[in-house]
Amino acid sequence: MAAPSYEESYLYRLRHSAAHLMAQALTELYPGIKLAIGPPIENGFYYDVEAPTPIREEDLTKIESKMKELAKLDQRIIRLVASNREEARSKILEETTLGQGPEVAEYKLQLLEAVPEGEEVSFYDQQRTDRAGTLHRFIDLCRGPHVDTTKEIKHFKLMSIAGAYWRGDSKNKQLTRIYGTAFESAEELETHLHNLEEAKRRDHRILGRELGLFMFSPRVGPGLPLWLPKGATLRDTMVSFLKEEQLKRGYEPVITPQIASIRLYEKSGHVITYKDKMFPFMEDDEKETYILKPMNCPFHIEIYQAQMRSYRDLPIRYAEFGTVHRYEQSGEVTGILRARGFTQDDAHLFVRPDQLLSEFIGVVDLMKAVLNRLGLKDYRARVGTKDPASSKYIGHDDNWTAATAAIEEACKTIGLDYELSPGDAAFYGPKLDLIIKDALGRDWQMGTVQVDYNLPERFELEYTGEDSKPHRPIMIHRAPFGSLERMIGLLTEQYAGAFPYWLSPVQVAILPISDRHVEAAVALKEKLRDVHGIRVSLDDRRETLGKKIRESQLQKVPFMLVLGDRDIEQGTVGVRSREDGDLGAMSLEAFLEKVAPLR
Repeated sequence: MAAPSYEESYLYRLRHSAAHLMAQALTELYPGIKLAIGPPIENGFYYDVEAPTPIREEDLTKIESKMKELAKLDQRIIRLVASNREEARSKILEETTLGQGPEVAEYKLQLLEAVPEGEEVSFYDQQRTDRAGTLHRFIDLCRGPHVDTTKEIKHFKLMSIAGAYWRGDSKNKQLTRIYGTAFESAEELETHLHNLEEAKRRDHRILGRELGLFMFSPRVGPGLPLWLPKGATLRDTMVSFLKEEQLKRGYEPVITPQIASIRLYEKSGHVITYKDKMFPFMEDDEKETYILKPMNCPFHIEIYQAQMRSYRDLPIRYAEFGTVHRYEQSGEVTGILRARGFTQDDAHLFVRPDQLLSEFIGVVDLMKAVLNRLGLKDYRARVGTKDPASSKYIGHDDNWTAATAAIEEACKTIGLDYELSPGDAAFYGPKLDLIIKDALGRDWQMGTVQVDYNLPERFELEYTGEDSKPHRPIMIHRAPFGSLERMIGLLTEQYAGAFPYWLSPVQVAILPISDRHVEAAVALKEKLRDVHGIRVSLDDRRETLGKKIRESQLQKVPFMLVLGDRDIEQGTVGVRSREDGDLGAMSLEAFLEKVAPLR
């Protein structure tokens, strides 16, 4: 039996109830406050409000204390159902406003209007009776579900305050959003808070700046990273690794333009299904409309279609590190994890039906090899399928059924456990995603592989079969990294900037003790770089050795080689490790032997 989803769990109900408890505390602390909406979210809950006086970060302690006071009263949480919409409206005006006037119910009335006609309208009532026998109630319009009593809400913390437009529309009033989190036990809450602090320490945006990997400029624009020398080196290392793996597996490199005629993306269907993610269209002097590339696949299709293909030619595997641009809302942009310009390790395979299973398995094998090399070994598989209630997909149902069956068969053949996720398919076909769990237990959707019957049909792709008749190939879309930017962001946080030796932008730092040792240090640098292919830096500043070591340690360089009089006389180097500290003097050959397995 499948495990219950988050929405079906007790934790979800607990967090939903914590949001209502916070709303109750706010109404008691801020008379006249207007409540909007307060749902549970992935790691906690929030409530949007319009407060009569500004609520600041320093007020969170006061609100949290009030919540604890109310929780201990053991208020019962009772579901109420309105018999009709007029009764629901009256309940909002009379009971949820606490006698403060109808204007306080502004947002709740709008929510009521949004409830489809004929759908049940429910409220949740937090109530208690005091020693004098007086009934106290806090009633909120809500679909639920909730826990049974506020006494169950014990382990929570308010986290932060942000601005949020009503219903996510910038044309509406900006409300105050208060975030919190809640857990079933004190230990879980403590672990979560510890992980948040650890996440700050590992934040790729901070480390990217401190380690000289990448930067952003307001004159360039949000979500458009500028790669610095060390970051470019890191990218090149990853690209070289994957290029080598792909060449071993029969991939052929291609390069395609950054823009294309709108006709290409009209043919592919992206103009209809992906328009919101495209940057504004451009027109040239001849009134031809061009699009900044959001996807590589239509270009690879054009390359396939440029000549006649035989069944002997298939499978064809085109690979490209293609930079694409997608319009992400400014509030959604998150460093290089979610950027507007990024490079996909994209490839498209054109295969015969009898090759589909083996080629799909080959792609999954490549993805697993990539994750293993990057040290990302904790992951699970998710099959994104079509949501039959959605109209965002293209193609015939028969194609979708065949593609989904092919993915599931491949997973079963290689013994890969997977979960189904309706609605997570690409608009042209189902997909297999590998969901990575990082060092803090966070899930990341990274590598993906998709089976596509629909784009070959839309573009009328063909190959000549053994029977001399035309046949239609099947496409496989795949990207083991997902994107270079996103993967580097994940790896930066996974390793807290201390990348494995083979991936580190600088693998060895040479630290001469004084000016008289610089000449030997330069010669050593050239030998390591030119003969042994090691990425090396030289710190020849007139600083103390201790300062040079500290700064190399802060830059998270895997190894430091110290050069002094004795080292030069004896032909040795003083070796320091990022992890293990001083390893003592050793010959250069011994050091090279030590790092050889790490390459």
